[in-house]
Amino acid sequence: MKIDARSLPRVTRDPGAWRVILLHGDDTGLIRERAQDAVRQIAGSTDDPFRVSVLDKETHDRLEEEATALSLMGGRRVVRVRDASDTLLKAVTNVLEQPTDTLVVLEAPGLPSRSKLRALLEKRQDCASVGCHPEEGRTLEATITQMLASHTVRIEPDALHWLTGRLGADRGAARSEVEKLALYAGDTGTLTLDDVHACIGDAGSVSIEDAAFAATEGRRTEADLAIERALAEGISPITIARAFLSHLHRLRRVRAAMTDGESRGDAIKGLKPPVFFKRTASFNRAIELWSLPALTEALKDTQALELACKQTGAPDQLLCKRYVATLTAKSARAARR
Repeated sequence: MKIDARSLPRVTRDPGAWRVILLHGDDTGLIRERAQDAVRQIAGSTDDPFRVSVLDKETHDRLEEEATALSLMGGRRVVRVRDASDTLLKAVTNVLEQPTDTLVVLEAPGLPSRSKLRALLEKRQDCASVGCHPEEGRTLEATITQMLASHTVRIEPDALHWLTGRLGADRGAARSEVEKLALYAGDTGTLTLDDVHACIGDAGSVSIEDAAFAATEGRRTEADLAIERALAEGISPITIARAFLSHLHRLRRVRAAMTDGESRGDAIKGLKPPVFFKRTASFNRAIELWSLPALTEALKDTQALELACKQTGAPDQLLCKRYVATLTAKSARAARR
């Protein structure tokens, strides 16, 4: 069964209602987090050697054996499979044909929409197929607020807006930064914008932001160095593409408002989250260089980059570097006019 956002609580609250849970999408951190939650709900922990079996790519051939094994200590067993793909189609089909109550959790980052494994599980009422995609905007703000609330920590609105624009798209990386902020705030603390500025250091998301601002100003050396740093820190090209999409959307929103007669200052002030004060000069420079049609075209190119990076076997890092170089060159040409 295909699970949408509205039905997701059914899976997270009661994973035992399913025989197989497939977690797919672009957010590897969110996939890992939801897999851990499902395993914990069934087995009580993620590392019980008697009730939890974890299979990586090299041990996929043990899926049928593990899924049909009896629990030695009682209670339902869980088989957690990492890096799942269509190569497991036959094994999963065989498991579903047998009378076993073991829950199989498949972690499948980047599984294509045409996947045969995904098609099989979405047709069955006893299986769940859950898309795990990066959160953004108000959804991400709500998640951050909930994470902090679990530590009885509050965050002021301007700090929340700034943090949302700063965090990367990976759920695992975002949770790591939020946990750091909660520790910084202490029990029942309240985070201000100054607190968040002081606590969030040079994470990978900062490298992406450096690259986006440098590229839209035409600063080739800075853009290349920043994108190399982001990739070296493990930031995926898809995450980078989405960060550039966000930056270009904000530039285009301001340009469109100016076309409608609004002043540049008022248009920039209307952005949520607001432009970080240290980035204001760079943002203004980019506005001067990019016209509304040029920004529209750049957004199309960026969407094409994200799609290309999702293709199996694509040289995604090379595509990402070429995209940044091309975008920077367009900015530099505009600056010379």
